[in-house]
Amino acid sequence: MGLTEYRRKRRFDVTPEPAGKTKTRGRARAPIFVVQKHRASALHYDFRLEWKGVLLSWAVPKGPSLDPSVKRLAMQTEDHPIEYAGFEGIIPEGEYGGGTVMVWDTGTWEPETPDVDAGLRKGELKFALQGKKLTGSWVLVRTRGRPGARSDRPAWLLIKHRDGSASSEDLATTQPRSVVTRRLLAEIAWQEGGNVEKAAGADPPAEIRKLIANPKLVRRRRGGRKPAVWHSGRAVR
Repeated sequence: MGLTEYRRKRRFDVTPEPAGKTKTRGRARAPIFVVQKHRASALHYDFRLEWKGVLLSWAVPKGPSLDPSVKRLAMQTEDHPIEYAGFEGIIPEGEYGGGTVMVWDTGTWEPETPDVDAGLRKGELKFALQGKKLTGSWVLVRTRGRPGARSDRPAWLLIKHRDGSASSEDLATTQPRSVVTRRLLAEIAWQEGGNVEKAAGADPPAEIRKLIANPKLVRRRRGGRKPAVWHSGRAVR
């Protein structure tokens, strides 16, 4: 697919997202994956796998589940540049995907399907993740989508395989923070000029109550820190 559609949808003089360039990293390095929690018009998790110089991307409305009995809808979206894996910050309202973005998980992945391109064409891609939150064996399976749903985007299911890392734990609730800056969505929005109320609605209520009870927690995390990732032009202080 390349980056043509990605660039067509964005105005890079307005949005801080990286324009990127298609590139292939050395074979000695394992391909990366990233999951970005994204509160745009609705909350979803962008699941991305590096392949052939871009990030193959799927929007997962409810986020990945560690429970093998749970099949999570994953709508395939346009390829993103590799540089996007480090994007955490604010996409301006009115722009494509306007809202707050968090690097929710990141790591490397390894294909368990012998031929990745053939698997993508067939509609079944098996792989192993080595992330900070997501690990073990997974599969993406193309499906017909929800009955009555209207979309020109291919629908897939993201499913955890039964292995030692399978669990009933709801990571969206138990591990809601960025893996690189330890911020909630509300904190990212507040520190970088986004819509705090909108972002806070996508954080666990218990975490928001902690911030309301002790707002110094937010200021303390900002004190003296250097940016851990590239984001929308403002350092985490």
